[in-house]
Amino acid sequence: MNTHDSLCRSLSYLAECIVISVDYRLAPEHKFPKAVEDAYAAVEWVAQNGEEVNVNTEQIAVGGDSAGGNLATVAALIAKEKGTPALAYQLLIYPSTGAGMATESQRENGKGYFLTTDMMTWFADKYFNSFDELQNPYAVPLKAEDLSGLPPALVITAEFDPLRDEGKMYAEELKKAGVDVTYTCYDGMIHGFVSMDAFISKGKDAIAQAANALRDVFQY
Repeated sequence: MNTHDSLCRSLSYLAECIVISVDYRLAPEHKFPKAVEDAYAAVEWVAQNGEEVNVNTEQIAVGGDSAGGNLATVAALIAKEKGTPALAYQLLIYPSTGAGMATESQRENGKGYFLTTDMMTWFADKYFNSFDELQNPYAVPLKAEDLSGLPPALVITAEFDPLRDEGKMYAEELKKAGVDVTYTCYDGMIHGFVSMDAFISKGKDAIAQAANALRDVFQY
């Protein structure tokens, strides 16, 4: 996708890996769970057609930021439940994992820091069909009953981001389930800072951290 082309190129260059940027059906024309279905279908396709894109299908990672982080977590959950494909890593950058859950970071950072509570409410209204879907772990990964067996993860959040606490909470739940997790909150940063790396040095730092994690996983 054009919005993340620069980030994907940076990760591909620094991690020396192939990055496949996935588009998916968007709300409100395509509400939940269409985006989830597309995310898992993309992972499944890569696993089944790795030779076509020169991918080692034994070393597939999923990743995303914000809503994309949500879809990456859910794709990993579905892959675990279906038993395929085997995933090597999760790269989750300020992921949305707790839609509908009140957190301190939402109260602290819901206004004035780029991503606002009003915006998230608007997004949710366009994405979900009903409030009942907020109990579905494919919509809200923090509702998942069992996170054990998921691939190792790097979870990155930002201090002044309404999503900070749900990202931290998800990292903590992964650890409780026995998943190997690295959690980093970048002080002084806002939602979206990683994509602002041309102007914000900590954006470059976060990309470097992500790339190093991927290099370690892929053992270059």
